[in-house]
Amino acid sequence: MLGLLRLRVSEAGRGDVQDLGEEHGHRVLLVHGKGGKETLVPLPPAVCRAIERAVDDRANGPILLNRRYRRMDRHCATRRLHHLAKTAVVRLPKVHPHLLRHTYVTTMLDAGVDLRDVQIAAHHADPRTTMRYDRASKTSTATPTTYSPPTWPQPPELNNTRSCREADVRALWSAGL
Repeated sequence: MLGLLRLRVSEAGRGDVQDLGEEHGHRVLLVHGKGGKETLVPLPPAVCRAIERAVDDRANGPILLNRRYRRMDRHCATRRLHHLAKTAVVRLPKVHPHLLRHTYVTTMLDAGVDLRDVQIAAHHADPRTTMRYDRASKTSTATPTTYSPPTWPQPPELNNTRSCREADVRALWSAGL
């Protein structure tokens, strides 16, 4: 939910079983965002399956539960992510839930998606917030409109230049996050 849906940890934690629904034949989640804003987010199949496992035939209550069957908060999410990273043998100096959202936004910007489109997808009110994620503009004179992203995926000889942090986050995603 954090990485593939680009949700904040607070938004994912506030999700209830009653917020799950169907629109035009697609499973959706009603997300309660910052400032009381509500958005319907379509669920990719992998996220839908994970949510169905988490819900486990419950008709109401929180989607994400901690070990005491109470609503998962940001502290519990951080502990769970640390556990998953350790299990997947991902070695990062500081693993935290926002890292997954950060990877979502930077991957979109690196792929050349327009800054305004990324801002809308990330639910950022101010484009300057989104611009902080743009690594290309920090390392060169390129702007979001003139930057030409590398081909995706990069050739194997260039993969060594990708940061360990991003590669480890991708490993976490493939491990089932």
